[in-house]
Amino acid sequence: MKNILILGAGTSGTMMANHLQSKVAKKGYKITIVDQEETHYYQPGFLFLPFDLYKPKHVKKSIKKFIPKGAELINEKIDKVDKDNNQVLLQNGKAINYDILIIATGTDIAPQETQGMLGDHWHKSVFDFYTYEGAKNLRDKLREWKGGKLVIHVTEMPIKCPVAPLEFSFLSDSFFINKGMRDKVDITFVTPLSGAFTKPTATKELTYLLEQKNINIVSDFNIEQVDGKNKKIIDYGGKEVDYDLLVTIPTNMGDSFVERSGFGDELNYVPTNKATLQTTVKENIFAVGDATNVPASKAGSVAHFEAEILTENILRYIDGKELKDKFDGHANCFIETGHGKALLIDFNYTQEPVTGTFPFPSIGPMSLLKETHMNHMGKLAFKWIYWNMLIKGKHIPFVSATMSEDGKNIEKKN
Repeated sequence: MKNILILGAGTSGTMMANHLQSKVAKKGYKITIVDQEETHYYQPGFLFLPFDLYKPKHVKKSIKKFIPKGAELINEKIDKVDKDNNQVLLQNGKAINYDILIIATGTDIAPQETQGMLGDHWHKSVFDFYTYEGAKNLRDKLREWKGGKLVIHVTEMPIKCPVAPLEFSFLSDSFFINKGMRDKVDITFVTPLSGAFTKPTATKELTYLLEQKNINIVSDFNIEQVDGKNKKIIDYGGKEVDYDLLVTIPTNMGDSFVERSGFGDELNYVPTNKATLQTTVKENIFAVGDATNVPASKAGSVAHFEAEILTENILRYIDGKELKDKFDGHANCFIETGHGKALLIDFNYTQEPVTGTFPFPSIGPMSLLKETHMNHMGKLAFKWIYWNMLIKGKHIPFVSATMSEDGKNIEKKN
């Protein structure tokens, strides 16, 4: 029996296993998944943990719970891929042969890449919320923090869920208003971008919200170091931003096995065809989700759309057919704006976020590029969809893997 080997049992890897299992078994393939972790985290929930909106039990479950019947899960750390011999070497010394390899190892924070970010102040006055431990420790800090200068900082792009730092800023404003201490907190959003977001249309709307909520924005800030002793961040041009509490999104990098394998870019992302999701490493190696270098957002919705298209292309590859170049970078993201409201943006590689309604023209029920309570409810509902549908590989009705160009899924008004 031939082997499809999936590296990573996070969102993308689990989805691919569930999409493929029943289909490839009929073609004489088995599925093997390798991941060193035993816990599956609902990473979008990390945003809510610091504000006591979610509890730890809401964001973690056993990985085994979501592995499809018939697939083999191996809990080991990956050493490297030997692409010439179609093998993956594990750090326990064992090797796994594969016929098709799917890399779905995601991305993680690398605070060690910035001078001074790590140190005695890490998770004391300098926090992340992109990890479970970071979000939980930040929750404990916010419970007792008396106020001062709160700085939300993005080190460099790309990052997982590009809107999450903005969401954290908006939720901070709401959180401190509800605690009756907003007047004691100065909030500043610091970004290496020239604006609030990567897409100009969305940047306009999001900048307005920052100003409306009295959140300062410092743009074009390329950090050189964190000065933990004097509580300030310093960019390469000498610009300084003081803080009492720094919430930072460190450099995001792909898994270190990519570098050891001799492929990947400077951030360990796997070179991947942005339309077919076949890597340029070798024809029988594919990549999906945050592990790729495709110019799409590193977000759960993107991984979901990629998984549907990659499943089709894996089956075409097995049958010796030409791959379809149909992934268009489609992403839709809820942006929490605080006080029970959220924005929804929908875009792809070439299309700017549009106005209108989603998923049905004129009906919605959710609005695009507009703050509504319904969008907030959609964001909260996504947790149930994630655990019960998305990672189980079940089709989500009315949501297309590619962005509609004819208005069937969204009503374009701009």
